[in-house]
Amino acid sequence: MQISEIKLDGQSVVLAKSLGYMNESGGPAKSLADFYKIGVDKIIAIHDELDLPFNNLRIKLGGGDNGHNGLKSLTASFATAEYYRIRMGIGRPIGEQDPADFVLKAFSKDERVELDSFTSRSAQAISALILDGIDKAQTAFNS
Repeated sequence: MQISEIKLDGQSVVLAKSLGYMNESGGPAKSLADFYKIGVDKIIAIHDELDLPFNNLRIKLGGGDNGHNGLKSLTASFATAEYYRIRMGIGRPIGEQDPADFVLKAFSKDERVELDSFTSRSAQAISALILDGIDKAQTAFNS
């Protein structure tokens, strides 16, 4: 895992990016949470979401995995699905393309134009969730 510790308005925040396979990310995430003594109620999973159009995001607490192997792994490792999620829309593949291949493909030229603002807005949503709570963050950012 790539790990960075930051302060956000005086609050300590640990950012972690899995370097392994997404479908095996739960174990390392749980180990990291245990090391830092972070409860599942403070975990925020940021993930791609096929069921949202590109450049749309949703903040939620808990729920199913909707076939997302990374979320399945997190849920199994934490023994609960009650963690926060920032769902970053990537849209669905057109035609017969396998969703597993679609999520690994490069962004289109049009998507690359919007990518910086999308990731910036997602970072703002994460900050809002941490600092303002889920209700205010959802009101401000769920599109």
